[in-house]
Amino acid sequence: MAARQEISGKAWAVMAPHFPVWKGNGRPIMDLRRTVEGIVWRFRTGAPWRDVSERFGNWNSVYGRFADWSRDGTWASILAAVQAAGQRAGDIDWTVSVDATITRVHQHGATLPRVTGGPAELQETRR
Repeated sequence: MAARQEISGKAWAVMAPHFPVWKGNGRPIMDLRRTVEGIVWRFRTGAPWRDVSERFGNWNSVYGRFADWSRDGTWASILAAVQAAGQRAGDIDWTVSVDATITRVHQHGATLPRVTGGPAELQETRR
């Protein structure tokens, strides 16, 4: 029985060119797709890093790659590429919904003085 893939081949084709290339120094990097699938599995399940399955590689190595790619901007680059590909394919609808419900103040903040009449307080009537 083949292992279930976390990332589709189409998504991987968009993502793969944005990962850093091994320069030949030190140990060869582990299989990138398997590592990324381990990261995806970890965030999809909400499990601790130490519970990442050995089929994705050593949990510490998977976490290390995630942390390195977070620091160097790899994830931001991948997000931009995936969004651009989705935009070209017409799969993204950029409509934004803003929730305008009222949030009540905590009971301990209810007695604090309130400054009114500023430019953001458009509902206030001027006196």
